[in-house]
Parts: sequence; C-alpha cells; structure tokens
Amino acid sequence: MKTSRIIKPLVGLAAMIAAAATANAAVPEVKAVPGEFIVKMKQAVDTSSIKSLSASLNAEGAEIVSEKGKVLLVKRNQLETAGFSMNALKNSGLVEYVEPNYIYNALNLPDDPMMDQLWGLINEGQSVGDLGEGTPDMDIDAEKAWSITTGSEDIVVAVIDTGVDYRIADLAPNMWANQAELNGQPGVDDDGNGFVDDVYGYDFVNNDGDPLDDHGHGSHCSGTIGARGNDANGIVGVAWNVKIMGLKFLSASGSGSLDAAVRAIDYAVANGANIMSNSWGGGPRSEALLEAIQRANEAGVSFIAAAGNHSANNDASPTYPANYEVDNVISVAAIDNRGQLASFSCYGSTTVHVAAPGVDILSTTPDGFKSWRGTSMATPHVSGVAALLLAQEPNLSPAEIRERIVFSARPKATLRNKVASNGIVNAYHALTNTAAPIDLMDPYFWPQEAAEHSTAHPYADNANESITFTKEGAEYIAVHFSRFETEGGYDFVIFKDAEGAEVARWSGTYDDSFSPSVPGDTIIIEFVSDSSVTKYGFDIDGIAFREAEGE
Repeated sequence: MKTSRIIKPLVGLAAMIAAAATANAAVPEVKAVPGEFIVKMKQAVDTSSIKSLSASLNAEGAEIVSEKGKVLLVKRNQLETAGFSMNALKNSGLVEYVEPNYIYNALNLPDDPMMDQLWGLINEGQSVGDLGEGTPDMDIDAEKAWSITTGSEDIVVAVIDTGVDYRIADLAPNMWANQAELNGQPGVDDDGNGFVDDVYGYDFVNNDGDPLDDHGHGSHCSGTIGARGNDANGIVGVAWNVKIMGLKFLSASGSGSLDAAVRAIDYAVANGANIMSNSWGGGPRSEALLEAIQRANEAGVSFIAAAGNHSANNDASPTYPANYEVDNVISVAAIDNRGQLASFSCYGSTTVHVAAPGVDILSTTPDGFKSWRGTSMATPHVSGVAALLLAQEPNLSPAEIRERIVFSARPKATLRNKVASNGIVNAYHALTNTAAPIDLMDPYFWPQEAAEHSTAHPYADNANESITFTKEGAEYIAVHFSRFETEGGYDFVIFKDAEGAEVARWSGTYDDSFSPSVPGDTIIIEFVSDSSVTKYGFDIDGIAFREAEGE
C-alpha cells in the first residue's frame, strides 16, 4: 500500500465539501505541511550542492523542487514555530523568498445520485438528478464542434490532480504514454528525464512512477476532458481524441502540498503537455507556484483552473491558483443545467474568465460512473475545449487560447458581471472563431427606467418584506440591483410573477446585477431573513422590460 510522505493530519476533502456546500461558506482555511518551507535561492542549485546548502540553512533536510527556478523544499525542526523558521531562513542571506509548503485541496462536490445523460455536452432539457429539467441547448455545443474536430492524439492534457485510473476502459485508449519507459527496463530511468518508470505520468505524493488514482477526482476530471468516444462504451469526453497525462499531487484524502504542485507543473512542461487542467486550490498566493505557472506560460502551456467552491467574488478575495495574473491562466466558474451560476461557485467580472457545466456531471471514476458537482467538474469542460482548439489550430499561444475562449463564450444574462466573458464556454464558436449570439433574454438589452427601493442597511433579523414593480404592457420584467448582499444560504430574496408563482430566489452577493426575468408585466420581490447574522441588504435602482410584440 502506498504511503503519503505528508504524515501530519491535513484538511481532507470531506471538510472542504462540507464548507463548500453552503453558499455562505468562508474562504478555506490556510494549511501548510508542518516544518516544511519552499525557498527560492539566490544562487543556482543542483544535486551536488544540496548537502552544503542544507547545512547552511540549518535544515534537517532539503530537496530540489525546481532546478531551473532555484527552488528548494527545506525541512526544519517541527518544534520551531513557522515564524521562527521563516525568519531564520530569510536572515541567512542565501534566499530570495521563503513561504510555507501550502496544502491544496480538490475542488469537487460529490453527489450520490447518478445521472444518465451528459447535459453539459448536449442539453435537450433532460431531467438531471435533483435539478429537474434543464434548459434545452444550455451546453457547450459539443455536437456541432464534433462536426469540425474530435481532437488530436498530438495534444496532451496534463491532469494535475489525484492521479488517473488508466485501467478504466473509457480512459485507457487515450492515456499519454512515455514510450521509452513503456518499452524500457523496470527500475531504470530509460529516457533520462530524472523519473523512473513514469509510463503514464508521475506520482508526486509517493515519489514513484505510478500515478494511479486512489481517490477518483482526477479520473472524473479526465473523463470529462477526454473519455474515448464512438466506442459503444460508457461516456464520451469533450475531446474524443486526446492524450491524458496523469500527474498525481493530491493524496487519497484529496490534499496535496505546494512542493508537489510545483514539481507536477514542471514535469508537465518538460514532458510535452500542451494544456494543464487544475481542479484544485485553497492555499494563499505563492511565489513558487506563480513562477512555475509563468515557466509553463513561457513554454506555451495553458493552465486552466477551477475558480473555487466557496461562493466568493474572486475580484475582491482571490482564489489561487485561479487568480494568478499570467496569460496562460483560464479561471472557470460552474453553472447548472439551466445556465444559472451554481450556488457554490466563485465568480469575478475580471478574474474569472468563463463558466462551464459543473453541477451533476457524470464521468469516470475507479468505482464506475458517478455524478459530481463543483468548479472541479466545470474546469475539464474548458480543458477539453482548449484541446479541440489546439487540434484545429496547433500554433495558438496560451494567451490566444484564452482570448478565443472568452470571445466565443455564449452570453447568458445570469452571468453578466459574474465572469469576464459574461457567458458559457462554447466549443463550436471557439473552433469557428465566431461570436455567439447575444442572450435576448438579458435585461441589459431591454428598455430601462429608473426605480428605487432599498432595505435597511443592514437589514434586521427576521425581516419579511415585499415590494412590487409593474410596467404595463411588458412581456417580461426585471429589476436592477446596484448592490445586493444577504447572508448566503440563510437570507433570501424571492422573485415571483403577478400570480405569486416563484420564478427564482437569490442568496449571497449579486452587486450590479439584473434579477432573473419574470414573465408578465409585474415582478414581486420578497425578502426574508433568519434570526441571526445580518448583511447590507440591497438597493434597487431601476427596472428593465421586454415589450410585447406590437407594443
């Protein structure tokens, strides 16, 4: 049985899931491996200098994380406080920066009910799990994209995650293989890349050549990216023909360290990956991780990352690695089968680039097909689209790939000011380099009039109030909130039509946003709060309406 080299208790996936399940979840707590620090040296490092450097840094041990980046993993006495150790390393005069060996977590939200349709690829309005019927065509337009290309075996997507179960029938034909190791001698570094027996990738948790998934998260992401298609078996990925490189840096508990993340990124770059899919996060800003992503950008490798599952505005409260301002980073939010931003999804009008299907997504795991939810499930949809795009236009740079994906996203009213593209990733329009049609149900494009209403700031406990707006002759009506902040998951604004039928409800933060559009000429807005924790409330500053034909 494999043993993780991280032997101290870590924040596991279960704790992360519990936190993300509530729309009001706080930003995940920062965790680090006790006694371990990531250090960038001022001078070059190599294996011959490790022993002397370790002694100079008064360390119990040191390992090279990135020779090119001059980055070491330094181990100090765990009885020292982190602050003492970091100050001692900084004051040595040998280092450029020091940071804790942060711990990251997988960003999925597992769900028990199975679904039997891949609505994210082809949405015909089918019922999905607990969500009920979806909105037809609320998908990534995979079917139309496949008429152009189903991908290329020349494109390699590195799934940096919990590993990949390369034995799964839908994944096995599309696994990247290191041919020198596949046809070489066991226990020998046949290709001289510094890694032994790395046939399908590498395991940076246990430092061996077998990235077999012992959790399921990485395999689930891999299936969405590139499960083999047209083979009368299981499911199909966004890119039918692609190569998946398995890079395991998250353990069976769903947690992994900063040094392992940096090593995985550098491995992907050195071994020919074109795209990295990253459905993980949780640590604070790290210079070592930033520099690894920058090295990937310089090598022409895209870095696609989950925006996060704690319902935060990433413009104000960054989530890493999705928030790094590097040209190859594409940050991905999650939507449900009706095109609504998922209740758990982070967002950001400038720092989150695009949304993708991320609720009740069916894919491959070592234990069969399972439906999971999270920005983890949204991210591989975008990774798959990037793989299709590179198959069609292999000379695109990471910056050009991001620009194309943002430009070609399908606009959706519910995503306006939530992601930079205001829309959902669209494979067909990305491949054809065309703009998707505007959302005619977006109140942004309708006639507008001034209107005012505000709650108390902050609102009171046990609030219960109602306000009605009417625009005679309107076919649809919506209101605009200049500011909207309620206690997520506990205090709600409910939107109803003239008959009192509920159309939608909001909880959380929706600044500078139009409400869902309500059919008819009247919108009723009800606000209810619980008996504890109050927030700002909301300010309405206008209405928008779609006029009935002939008006």
